[in-house]
Amino acid sequence: MSRFTGDCGLRVLLLGATGLIGSAIAARLHGDGHEVLAVTRSQGPDAMRLPVAQRAEMDIRAATTPEAWLPHLKGMDAVVNCAGVLQDGVRDSTAAVHREAPAALWEACERLGVRRVVQLSAMGVDRGGVSAFSHSKLAGDEALKARDLDWVILRPSVVVGRSAYGGSALFRGLAALPVLVRTPDAGPLDIVQLDDVVETVVLMLEPGAPARVELELAGPERLTFEQVVQTYRAWLGWKPARLVSAPGFLMGAAYRLGDLIGRLGWRPPIRSTARREIVRGAVGDSGEWKRLTGIEPRSLSAALAAEPASVQERWFASLYLLKPLIIGTFALFWLMTGFVSLGPGYYVAEWLMRAAGAARPLSDISVIAGGVADLVVGVGILVRRTSRLALIAALLLSLFYIAAGTALHPELWRDPLGPMMKIWPILALNLVCLAILRER
Repeated sequence: MSRFTGDCGLRVLLLGATGLIGSAIAARLHGDGHEVLAVTRSQGPDAMRLPVAQRAEMDIRAATTPEAWLPHLKGMDAVVNCAGVLQDGVRDSTAAVHREAPAALWEACERLGVRRVVQLSAMGVDRGGVSAFSHSKLAGDEALKARDLDWVILRPSVVVGRSAYGGSALFRGLAALPVLVRTPDAGPLDIVQLDDVVETVVLMLEPGAPARVELELAGPERLTFEQVVQTYRAWLGWKPARLVSAPGFLMGAAYRLGDLIGRLGWRPPIRSTARREIVRGAVGDSGEWKRLTGIEPRSLSAALAAEPASVQERWFASLYLLKPLIIGTFALFWLMTGFVSLGPGYYVAEWLMRAAGAARPLSDISVIAGGVADLVVGVGILVRRTSRLALIAALLLSLFYIAAGTALHPELWRDPLGPMMKIWPILALNLVCLAILRER
């Protein structure tokens, strides 16, 4: 019986509320009349779009003591933990998010008597870890099992749904390519639908639901990685892609590049952890899950057939793998412009300033300032934390260059090479980068 939201509503503390699974659970619980306190890293757009009663800003990486959780647990009836990170990075710590912070949360739950805890783990972590991701996930599960709580541990296979993030987004992006690179070392996948996972969480929160159980959430189809991509490609309305084999060193380079991008604060789905997890695959036994819940999981093909792809889906699929290329190319443009201005093109730029009437040292200062500004913008675009601010700065700087060039050298508008006219497609690309920047 809820004390706050009607006859049967619960107050639920939800971790990882802005993720693929967490946001879907938040929406479902809210729609069912439950009151959700969503724990999010920031109160930005990702958090504000959640249809929840309350939001709490918290960096889970730092919440490694029970005292950090006690204020948020007061008055709660249940906890649902969907927090997870694929790999350690500038913004992420697998040990803190999967093991240390949850262990502190479980202790706090025990202290306050918040007995019902639903933990979203991952398929196969209890069969031997192959990465820091799976090792830390299992450690968080074991810490929960050691507590006197009514816990439920759910271990879904790869989760996909109409929303796309991480692996589910990668499948769409790969489906948009004209060729499909073979992944001969990839393990099989029992793809599970997001709706089935959400329904399971809701059922596990009901009064009298099973407790102290571990359930594998596996879809009814066992597919290869290539079959999953081809299924998405058919759904998007494109002909089957030609299968090609890529040299091992190229695949290795792609994963290492993903790790490098991760060090800049981005979260690409193709990283070394993903490689190890893909090799293991994600298969399980759904028998106990179906018996306890009555859920008949839907296959990937059936779920996609029920919701035909829209033009938005095709746009997203086509842009997904282009996004790093677009942003990387744009950052490289600004970096190279800065290097040229301060290097081989310095005297040309300085001559243009002097031709416009700027005497030394003003001409030198102007060229150096412009080159440094270009370099700062380029680096800022590459770093995820500063990318949006840097893109806005790039937009303003481009507009300034148009105004300054027009004032100092109006004849550049008549130049057959079009140095002034070429700024306009640069502005358009800048707007595209801003439009596709967000990850969720």
